[in-house]
Amino acid sequence: MGVVVRLLSALLVVRSVVQGRDADAPPRRRSDPLAGQGTGVPGARAGTPAQVPARGWWQIVRRAFKESSADNVSMLAGGVAFFGFLAIIPALIALVSLYGLVADPAQVAATIEGLSEALPESAQQLVADQIGAVVGAGTGSLTTGLVISVLAALFSASSGTQNLMAAINIAYDETESRGAVKLRAIALLLTAGAVVFVVVSIVLVAVAPVVLDALGTTGRVLGQVVRWVLLVGLVVLGLAVVYRVAPDRDAPRFRWVTPGSFLATVLWIVGSIAFSFYVDNFGSYNKTYGALAGIVVFLLWLYLTSYIVLLGAEINSEAEYQTERDTTRGEPQPMGIRGAAKADDAVDP
Repeated sequence: MGVVVRLLSALLVVRSVVQGRDADAPPRRRSDPLAGQGTGVPGARAGTPAQVPARGWWQIVRRAFKESSADNVSMLAGGVAFFGFLAIIPALIALVSLYGLVADPAQVAATIEGLSEALPESAQQLVADQIGAVVGAGTGSLTTGLVISVLAALFSASSGTQNLMAAINIAYDETESRGAVKLRAIALLLTAGAVVFVVVSIVLVAVAPVVLDALGTTGRVLGQVVRWVLLVGLVVLGLAVVYRVAPDRDAPRFRWVTPGSFLATVLWIVGSIAFSFYVDNFGSYNKTYGALAGIVVFLLWLYLTSYIVLLGAEINSEAEYQTERDTTRGEPQPMGIRGAAKADDAVDP
């Protein structure tokens, strides 16, 4: 009996010592390689978006819409649309001027007008009129005046880009800390890159059908398919670059900006077609706004586009929040020192 009592006493002592050590030990960080296992969060250990299960994506989408409301994305989209409208004409000037150095500016005008078919008729006419004015004023040669004009146009257009960057920062829960010069430089690079990107896109979209036309009817059908596949792929790529560069944080890996880019592209195409159908068949903007109808409709389309782009940023942001793995580029870092608000936190179980 005495032996049993001593054994029980020894066990109680050991238990108290272990409990004391556990109480003194710091809590295990969520960045621990084992953290997330058994937490009940679907996708907590996902290394890529594809590894997040369907239940995890349902949570991501729900949080994205909730966050879009909390971040006042509808109001942010209005600001981005307004400044985007002010940036459209300078961007078109830069685009047509640069394209005119290597090809007939009328070709880019025809291509852009063809791609704008998804817009309502009043907005199409507005775009066509502005492009016609820009093409008519082009010189087709590289002069000092042209260089100054293009640089001035890019600088003006970059103001719209800068407002988009600020809105994406909010979607990623980041606080802007970059200086005015650095911020403007990034906006200029993004704007210039967008112009070059559009030029390349126009060349690819215009050339592919011409090459495939030689195959006859099959080639023409295939040419249209290739044209739109290229266009969708290029838009997805362009949005991915914006989502990666625009926010003030350590850049996420491309895999973590792809879901929002793809979803935003699909929603943008479907939304543009639906909006065009509504305006052309049920809208009464011409009666209400008269000569301003084209501007109003185009602003509404820009608002729709801006909202969808910001929603894509919210999707990417919440996808990073779903996993505890490091989603930023470079070597994996512990949670808390990754330089990104969403990457440095994770969903509570």
